[in-house]
Parts: sequence; C-alpha cells; structure tokens
Amino acid sequence: MPNTIDATNTNIFDQLLDIDEAANITKNALTGTQDGELFLEQHYSESMQFDDGTLKNSSYNNHQGFGLRSVIEDKSAYGHSSNLNIDAITRAANTAQAVKDGYNGHVDLDLNFNRTNQQLYTQDNPIAGLEFSKKVTLLTDIDHYIRKKEPLIKQVSTSLAGSWQQVRIIRPDGQYIDDIRPLVRLNISVVVEKNGRMETGSYGTGGRVCYDHFLDTAFWQEKSDEAVRQALVNLESIPTPAGQMPVVLGPGWPGILLHEAVGHGLEGDFNRKKSSAFSGLIGQQVASKGVTVIDDGTIADRRGSLNIDDEGTPTNKTVLIEDGILKGYMQDRMNARLMGVNPTGNGRRESYAYQPMPRMTNTYMLAGQHDPQEMIASVKNGIYAVNFGGGQVDITSGKFVFSMSEAYLIENGKVTTPVKGATLIGNGPDALTKISMIGNDMQLDPGIGTCGKAGQGVPVGVGQPTLLIEGLTVGGTA
Repeated sequence: MPNTIDATNTNIFDQLLDIDEAANITKNALTGTQDGELFLEQHYSESMQFDDGTLKNSSYNNHQGFGLRSVIEDKSAYGHSSNLNIDAITRAANTAQAVKDGYNGHVDLDLNFNRTNQQLYTQDNPIAGLEFSKKVTLLTDIDHYIRKKEPLIKQVSTSLAGSWQQVRIIRPDGQYIDDIRPLVRLNISVVVEKNGRMETGSYGTGGRVCYDHFLDTAFWQEKSDEAVRQALVNLESIPTPAGQMPVVLGPGWPGILLHEAVGHGLEGDFNRKKSSAFSGLIGQQVASKGVTVIDDGTIADRRGSLNIDDEGTPTNKTVLIEDGILKGYMQDRMNARLMGVNPTGNGRRESYAYQPMPRMTNTYMLAGQHDPQEMIASVKNGIYAVNFGGGQVDITSGKFVFSMSEAYLIENGKVTTPVKGATLIGNGPDALTKISMIGNDMQLDPGIGTCGKAGQGVPVGVGQPTLLIEGLTVGGTA
C-alpha cells in the first residue's frame, strides 16, 4: 500500500486496499445471510465563517473508514472502523457473522446491481478546485457589498462549506460500484437595527456543484439582497394573531413542512413496523385530489440527489401519492424485502459508522392549475407563509409544529402586514386533506436542507407549489 494518497484519483480505494481480498472477506462473511455489503468511504470537508469583516473560523477535516453489514430477516450485525485496512475488515467480518447464529431459514441473496450510467453531478473536488484565498475573497466581497448597500445593517455573517465524498459498495459476489459526491453551501445572515429594534434575515444556497458556481457577482449579490430584504421585512412585522384560519404556503422552501409532516411518514421502516400514520393505506385516498408527492433522487446537481444510494441501488423518481391516492413508500433493501416490494434507492447513511435506512432525497409536490394571486384573493383573513425555520413532528400521530421566519397577514384577499413569531400547528395527514388549491408555480428549495433521523443527518431537497390549506391552527404572539 502506498504511503501517500492521491485525493484526485477516482480509484482511491485501490490505493488503500487489496480490493480482491476485501471482496473475498465480504463474500465469506455474508455467505448464509440474506443481504449485506461492505461500504468504503473517504470524505474530505472544509468550512469557513466570516463574521463582521473578519475570518473567524476555518476548518478542514478528512475521515475514512468502512462498515460491513450482514442482514437476516429484520436483524443485522454491523462492524465498522476508521482503520481502512484488511485486518480491520477481517475483525469486522467476525461481528457480521454473528447475525447467522441459530438461523436455519431460506437464504436468497439478490446479488444483482441494477447498473446504470447515471451521472447526476460533477466528480470534481470543490475543495481542491479553488484556492483558499479566493474563497475568503468571496466572503469578504459579500460582507462589503451588504454593508455598503444598507445603512441599517448591524452585523453580517457569511459562511462557506464544501465536501467531497468517495464511496465504494462491495457486494457478496464481488461486484462493486463507486460514487463521488461533491457538496457545497453558502450561507448569508444579517442583523438590522432601527430605533432600537433588531431583526435578522438569512439566505442559503448550495448543491452538488463546485464553488465556481458561487463566484458570479450577480449570483451572490442576488442572494445577499434576499437576506437583507427578509431582515428589513421583519423590522416592520407585528405580533401574529392566533387561531384557526386558512394558510397560503409559498413555493419552494415551505416544502420543508411536507418533508417533515408527511415525508417521514412515507418511509418504509415506519410503515413496516406500522408506526406511521400512513401504515396500511396503500391505494387509499390520503390527500385532496390533485395532490401528487414525489421523492426524486435523480435531479441533476441537487443537494438531495445521488447516483446510487448507500446500498448501491440507483436512485429513482418514486411516486408516493398520486392525485391524492397513496401509491407507495420509500424503501431501502431490507424493508423492501420484508414488505415484498422493490427497493427505491432510498437506503442512506450519514457515514461509514452508520447502517443505512430509508431516507428521503428530494421530496416535493407537483404543480397544480391555480394562479397564486387567485389563491390569495380567495382568502378573507389568513396567513401567507413564505419562509420557515425549525419544526417538530411526531411520526406516529403526524402532529407537527413549525415556526415561520417570514409571514404576512392576508386581509380581504390581499397580502398586507408582515407578522412575527408565527407558528403552524397541525397534523400532516389531516393537512393533506385540507389542501383546496394547488399553484402552478412549483419550485425546489435553494439547496439548504439537512434531514435528521435516528441521530443521522443527510443532505436533502424539498419543494412545492403555492398551496392553500384550509383551517390550520396558527400560534401567535398577539
């Protein structure tokens, strides 16, 4: 094994390991099981934060490792290590074989990869592709532009983050498949002050691209303007009235409510265990007519997209709800096998230290026929929610609570005063049935989502058109 690693070499694992020997160990460890794989990972990441005209933090990290998993029925054994060598893989194989103790059932290993030539994003390394000084210059230019543009600015914080992940998945028959995954993100946050009142605004953007995407002056100025606009709007906001009322959700990022309140309930593991509000409802009407929800990991350059999931299955465009009818769930290999369906390419893990499980990629609702202005004009008194902050959801009941970071009153069919401190309270499955109008303006989010589940975080995308939902509970401060 060489002493140095060429991080630009797409065959990095061939530099680190005797791949044939690793494949043979995997085959022996998984013989007599129903499924499993050896997952190899090399991951580089960096971040830098520019705060009030100064580079405050800069970090660079590199980790590598493997995970060896064996599966029988709904049980699995998993060994992992940051020591990416044959000795460590051999020790992990002993752990992986533990799942076979006492098992006398049928063994039916599906060893076939549904191989494709799918290539949804660049293989270039964003970290190595741009000099550090140019990254700092970008953050400096954004800071100077915002301060010069708006006299009410009190504070400017910007950050840039990038990563480059290489994975190889080795199956028991010796087949393997590689993926190289870039990911970048730019965040801009501002604080404005007027007459002693301080408010914030923020904007983020990113995707599976390189930093060059951010260097265009018109691009980052547009994002900076949006952060400032949101802060200035919040300066004029009033306390939110509380009560049950119609809510118009804007397009794009408000799809985070769909992701949290509905998407998690459509993941295969929750439905196999019958702990989801959508369990056992395939073929039934679960949403208003016209509502079609899709999970699509195949959109080029998107934050939630993958050429393959973390089990080696190519990602798919999976219809979850079609015209209000529940069609299916998002599946990894294990839950798909146990439920008698095909995997959908949704087996994901945060890193080699975790086992895969069903996770969303880019989850969104398709556009309808209504003009957004028509939807707003139909509301006498309600809320127009443009941007969301954090939220919580209970998968079993579907109950959710979300905070709105930018929202307005709708009065007599017109968007009027911005409001502050607004929350949405409801039930995901119930909210789907209260959608009365679907806009013709579907948008995806700007590339900022990270989804948490069982202690693992993975990048995701969300999206939706403008929606009118009747009778949601709004928590307010008035």
